[in-house]
Amino acid sequence: MMKWIFSGLIVASLVFGVGLGRMDAVSNAAITECGGAVKLAITLAGSMALWSGMMRIAQKAGITERLSRLFAPVVRVLFRGLPPESPAAQAMCLNISANLLGLGNAATPLGIAAMRQLDLLNRHSPEASNYMCMFVVLNTASLQVIPTTTALLRANAGSAAPMEIMPATWVASGASILSGILVAKLLEGRRGNTRQRRGRR
Repeated sequence: MMKWIFSGLIVASLVFGVGLGRMDAVSNAAITECGGAVKLAITLAGSMALWSGMMRIAQKAGITERLSRLFAPVVRVLFRGLPPESPAAQAMCLNISANLLGLGNAATPLGIAAMRQLDLLNRHSPEASNYMCMFVVLNTASLQVIPTTTALLRANAGSAAPMEIMPATWVASGASILSGILVAKLLEGRRGNTRQRRGRR
């Protein structure tokens, strides 16, 4: 899917560049942004390597099991049938913990690891499971108790009180995650009813 989106963006930029007579700008952007893409890839690779290693250490130290027990009630409600001590649940718990602390860079590799475990449970099916859909909702909405990354960006931009956004962050992230969970559960129920009707046929 993503390959078609990126291909469409490239074609659209070329079409608009020719139509508006701005091909020089398109060419310059393509050349200059190549370096930025490489820098971004290196930055993300370093971050992913760091936090993937941290996850491995957490697993060896038993931290993931403790987090799984802490988040077990949440896992049982949102992911019915998924054992809280499973590798998928442990990876999701680490991802949720990183998001709660506002550590987006840390949450990314942990989220990828969790999705891989969920994909194994889904037997590599081309259709996403209910677990995968719910996890995407939680990871995207990402309830944040301490908006660390945003506060750091505000501090670097010269903000005198970078953490003053905390109440607004709690309200916004709380509203978004509750809305996402409600919609995901609603669609999950409709999906189950659709499958039942197909089975009867």
